[in-house]
Amino acid sequence: MNTGSFDPLRDAISRVRRHEGAWLHIDGAFGMWAAASPELAHLVDGMSEADSWTTDAHKWLNVPYDSGFAFVADAGVLARAMAPPHAAYLEYGPQQERDEVSWVPEFSRRARGFTVYAALRTLGRAGIRDLVERCCALARRMADRLAAEPMVEILNEVVLNQVLVRFTPPGAGDGDADAFTREVIRRVQAEGTLWLSGTTWHGIAAMR
Repeated sequence: MNTGSFDPLRDAISRVRRHEGAWLHIDGAFGMWAAASPELAHLVDGMSEADSWTTDAHKWLNVPYDSGFAFVADAGVLARAMAPPHAAYLEYGPQQERDEVSWVPEFSRRARGFTVYAALRTLGRAGIRDLVERCCALARRMADRLAAEPMVEILNEVVLNQVLVRFTPPGAGDGDADAFTREVIRRVQAEGTLWLSGTTWHGIAAMR
């Protein structure tokens, strides 16, 4: 989450497959969207070999919070896991059509799918690709611009859309640099032009 780095999925999946009965799930909250870009798809090479995947729509697509996707390679496994309880007030019969109750944990929920559908239809495949590539290009540009400034250190290799930054005044120790970094974050947030959050990475304060 802090660095945006990727595990070698194909190798990881191969190791998991050696253990009978192992289930491999990929939490691709924002990283899975790299698959939308020919320039970035190599980062998720081997992803299709997993058993299940999740990703968020409220990040890249900017739809309302808590919208996301869950995919399971074996539809039967998903249906059994989400099967509704056998309560007296529920009637069951042979399903001729897909019933959403059998595929998600909630019986009642808001229409999350509508905004996601609208975003996907509006952007299309090319629009999503451009959105992802532009965001990643801006992250690299931001890292390059910040790295050229005094007292600024870029802590990660920018491979996707995450930039991890630390601010260190001359002669400062780790404690002083932590306080200085947190003060920079506070001022950026108070100014209100954009939102950058704080984090801790390998025990030191950083801006993400």
